[in-house]
Amino acid sequence: MLALATVGFAVNFWAWALLSPLGPRFKDSLDLSSFEQSLLVAVPVVVGSLGRIPVGGLTDRFGGRVMFPLVSAVTIVPVLYLGLAGHSSLAALLAGGFFLGIGGTAFAVGVPFVSAWFLPERRGLAIGIFGAGMGGTAISALTTVKLVDAGGMATPFWIIAAVLAAYAVTAALVLRDAPGRAVPAETLARRLTDTFKLGITWHASALYAVAFGGYVAFSVYLPTYLKTGYGLTQADAANRMAGFVLLAVAMRPVGGWLSDRVGPVRVLGAALTVVLAGALVQSFTPALAPTGTLAFLAMAAALGVGSGAVFALVALLSPAGKVGSVTGVVGAAGGLGGFLPPLVMGALYGAYGSYAIGLVLLAVVAGAALAFTGTGVRRALTRRAPAAATA
Repeated sequence: MLALATVGFAVNFWAWALLSPLGPRFKDSLDLSSFEQSLLVAVPVVVGSLGRIPVGGLTDRFGGRVMFPLVSAVTIVPVLYLGLAGHSSLAALLAGGFFLGIGGTAFAVGVPFVSAWFLPERRGLAIGIFGAGMGGTAISALTTVKLVDAGGMATPFWIIAAVLAAYAVTAALVLRDAPGRAVPAETLARRLTDTFKLGITWHASALYAVAFGGYVAFSVYLPTYLKTGYGLTQADAANRMAGFVLLAVAMRPVGGWLSDRVGPVRVLGAALTVVLAGALVQSFTPALAPTGTLAFLAMAAALGVGSGAVFALVALLSPAGKVGSVTGVVGAAGGLGGFLPPLVMGALYGAYGSYAIGLVLLAVVAGAALAFTGTGVRRALTRRAPAAATA
């Protein structure tokens, strides 16, 4: 079940990230400004993020066996629209990108589905492995431009539509929810209201907005950054972004595994420290080889570890029956954390001709998250320990 869920996450994220590698191409063909290009790649991110809130609540109620095939099947529609007709104007791309965001909600399906199959002491690693499905964005980065060059604009969209259809059928036939899964009796609105009252919802949301938000922001904007800031070709920039994504993906299970052993607070503290340092180094726009490359790879590893640690924290502190709802809200915060930076970077570059201020802002945010981890989050875990021992 873990393997099937991870594949489903990867496939939906592959679809979710189709527009990002094509951003520079659309910029040239449609004569887009830097802000319009940033908006184009950010719209699927924000829709996929906000959509996780209701989808997480629905997963608590109906289970991953229903929701995984449903999300995958619905995502086929905007994929085909973009490939066949929705790439001729900015308005058409934004409309298609809006509904393409549905693919990003698969994350809120998988976390409660996987969590229910594992004991608490193993959930960090299990959810970290599931989180490696975010590598679907790397598949998109490595293949989309090449497929367009080889077969035309519709080619990658036809391929991912077929893959989504195959997965939806397979998931409907094979997926099973965990025995004894807690099914809430309350309405979706009541459960979401209760979820917003939980401390873990807000703690994890703040941290995930930095950890996963940073990953999403770089995964959608790094090709533009490298092409504009360092003069790389579109293909070279996409390949380097894929390397960033793959490292972050590989380190996410490590973050969950380490959290199971030394605790998520320590893991988050170390990860955020690396992000802070890497952003400060890159704000000086050093030579790409080796300093810039090392800074970006260090941040990729840290953001992957941090993302895994946040959901180890969610698995520890979320009440049974509300994991999906908490995941939906936290996942939305992470996606929204990835929505704003590309817009800010595009606006700052348009105004000042430099990305330095944006990277300094990332360092400041990482520092604030580091301080919060060492205070508020640590206190929340400390308060939980006596109650867990009593139980």
